[in-house]
Amino acid sequence: MALEQTLSTTTLTNCDREPIHQLGRVQSYGALIAVSTDWIVQHASDNLQEILGTHVSDAIGQSLGDLIAENAFARIRRDLSALEAPNSTLRLFNIVLKHSTQAFDVNIHQSGRHLIIEFEPKFERSDRDVMSEIYPHFSQLRRDEDIARLAQGAARGLQAISGFDSVMVYQFQPDHSGQVIAEVRADRTKKYEGMFFPASDIPVQARALYKRSLLRLIADVDDEGAPITPGFKIDGAPLDLSLAVTRAVSPIHLEYLRNMGVRASMSVSIMKDGELWGLFACHHHRPRYIDYERRTAIEMFAHVFSYELSQFESSQRSREEKNMNRLQTQLMAMLADGRPFKDSLISVSDDIQDVIPHDGLVLYSDNEFHAVGTAPTADETRSLARKLDLTIGATVFSTNQLESLHEPAREYIDRCAGILAIPISKRPRDYLILCRRNISQTVDWAGDPTKPMEIGPNGVRLTPRKSFELWQETVEWRSAPWNEHTQHAANLLRTVLLEVFLKVTEAANAERARAQEQQQLLISELNHRVRNILNLMRGLVTQTKGTARTLTEFTDNLDGRIHSLARAHDQLTNEQWEPASLQALIKCELEAYSSGRADEVVISGPDALIAPQAFTTLALVLHEMTTNSVKHGALSNHVGRVEITLKEEDSGALLIDWVERGGPPVSPPSRRGFGSTIVENSIPHELKGDATVHYKTTGLEAHFRIPTLHLRGIQHDNSRISDTVLVDNGTKGAPVLSGKALVVEDSFIIAMDVSAMLEDMGFFEVVSASSVTKALDKLADGGIEYAVLDVNLGSEQSVPVAEELARQNIPFVLTTGYGEVQTIIDIYPPCPIVQKPISERALATALIRAAETLQGKGI
Repeated sequence: MALEQTLSTTTLTNCDREPIHQLGRVQSYGALIAVSTDWIVQHASDNLQEILGTHVSDAIGQSLGDLIAENAFARIRRDLSALEAPNSTLRLFNIVLKHSTQAFDVNIHQSGRHLIIEFEPKFERSDRDVMSEIYPHFSQLRRDEDIARLAQGAARGLQAISGFDSVMVYQFQPDHSGQVIAEVRADRTKKYEGMFFPASDIPVQARALYKRSLLRLIADVDDEGAPITPGFKIDGAPLDLSLAVTRAVSPIHLEYLRNMGVRASMSVSIMKDGELWGLFACHHHRPRYIDYERRTAIEMFAHVFSYELSQFESSQRSREEKNMNRLQTQLMAMLADGRPFKDSLISVSDDIQDVIPHDGLVLYSDNEFHAVGTAPTADETRSLARKLDLTIGATVFSTNQLESLHEPAREYIDRCAGILAIPISKRPRDYLILCRRNISQTVDWAGDPTKPMEIGPNGVRLTPRKSFELWQETVEWRSAPWNEHTQHAANLLRTVLLEVFLKVTEAANAERARAQEQQQLLISELNHRVRNILNLMRGLVTQTKGTARTLTEFTDNLDGRIHSLARAHDQLTNEQWEPASLQALIKCELEAYSSGRADEVVISGPDALIAPQAFTTLALVLHEMTTNSVKHGALSNHVGRVEITLKEEDSGALLIDWVERGGPPVSPPSRRGFGSTIVENSIPHELKGDATVHYKTTGLEAHFRIPTLHLRGIQHDNSRISDTVLVDNGTKGAPVLSGKALVVEDSFIIAMDVSAMLEDMGFFEVVSASSVTKALDKLADGGIEYAVLDVNLGSEQSVPVAEELARQNIPFVLTTGYGEVQTIIDIYPPCPIVQKPISERALATALIRAAETLQGKGI
């Protein structure tokens, strides 16, 4: 009965508690000694006689300098500065330790108060540099395809370098299980590729050791090794051998390898962003030893693979950000056509699908329900929205098991088993909800992942499983998972909806209710918002953090009109807002609609470089002219043509004549839409130029005049500024964020969004100000404990507010959508800077750092 109770309480954590770093033994291919700070040997492995020629009893209590050659001892002491960093090691190759010809590879590291020194005899001497053998295999690491191909190339290269029978690339999953994503075997078969291994196969403490010690060789699973004498330190604890390369192996792991039919193994850690991404798992059917110098080169090969992996995912994320930038442009263009918010968003659901795959889309705004695809009903969505109001903060939320969070979801799990919810307003929240259907998925495991308990040779705990045959599990009641890349794309989409749609739609609705003379205000607001969001998106594109679909796959699904406009905007952002070619812009706008017919579009006259401030205005005007011609004018049939003539006026101004011929008969529009307003009023209002449009029966004619103020000649400047590293890391032991906070921001929507973030962080009161004067008044009222300042407040900057905050020793953070961060640093008091779009995590980290800076100064 007692035995049954013991078995019932045994869990997978038994293996996690095994002290695999304190086994007190070394493998036989090397010897180990531990010396004190005065170089006295206090511990040594019993095989010291076989390896170094000195009996362990003679070594204990002796100085290291008496055991090895004088020049070898001098070299070790000289190079010890390499151990200053945590978890660092000193590696010496082909060093003679005795007065003989025998060479050794040596590994030295710090373990508590001891210096651990390991010796491995150099059995084979070669005049060829190991790196010269390994370098050609770097060409196997090609990141221009996909992760699987990159991993397969790495496995192939590592097998050639190491000579092991099989090499697998093992990727850890979010639940710490692992999947073999690539496998190369000497017999050219596939034994484990695609299979999953339970998390218990690599326990918690083993994963921790893999992060500290990146390469682990087990030369012979039947090697009994050599114990370390004495077995315990003076305080009764065994030596910590976490970083020891000759460290003996857990008997549980040895049994595990024997059950797999493996006689030797080597594991090489694959690190990404400081975390354990996966392993190279190498197996051999006979004992196999690789000397330390070659193992070090193999470790370098793994570093190169890790770098290529990070670069691959960064390039994928960059393409993802560009794709979302193009989607933002598409939404903006639909707004310019006068479409309502809900209609515009629903109409681009297919394009959102290309960026974030889903089965259904729900827009829940102002208690109104709109949906496409497979989704919950209106009543079900209202219940779900109430749950989300209570559960999530101001950031994107996702789950692939909705029923575990929201029990009523079990009723519609066949339609929606997982959601990605994007808040698009302040409380009570409105949401864009992307849904995924329930899937029934078969997962292949290398053996039963439940790993049944039994009494084994290691006592009452989990005995290593003996079977690695295919075991299949059917997973239901969940959707396909939302990975980190879809989360990133969702945050970009949320920024677009907040910054463009909500703000500009409110302005557009207000303008349509006003008189004709006030339409200029709407155009100015639209142009301001376009510039702001383009600068924001350029900042996102320059960051290298993540992975997505290929650019070709996404752009193939984009509408030609939006694709053309997006490329025009990219032309500016790619050039860091330098002057750009007008003819290139015209061709960019028209090429998406070209049928390839000769003389369909004729451009004549000199080219001109247009200033960035005018380029966006001209892009919108030319876009509206093009789409109008495609819908109603010369480009709507197969015989018409558009003639565009550029001329330089005597004053130096640029004249643009747009003449359409051969199209359908033209008549003036019955009403002035938003697009017509842009064509007729943008250039006069924004550029102080001229614009006239004539609706002649023979074809539309438009004439524009661009003043010299907006012309920059014909020379291109392709220089770029460097990326700016901004605040976005976690902080441990940080001050508590609470109390009263001040938000200084001229954009009402952004101010609302930042205020919501601060409230979610724990601030019980958040006040906002849109100008320097109002902000200083709020500070004069007292009680402000933290502040968030936008750099640009319309016609003024927030420098006086920052200076007053610094004078009062109040921690504050700057937010900006501009790339010239160094300029900001030069004129503002020292403080963290967060780039727009603002994430809650980045803002919280910056506020904590601001508070810690003041604490560090003793304030």
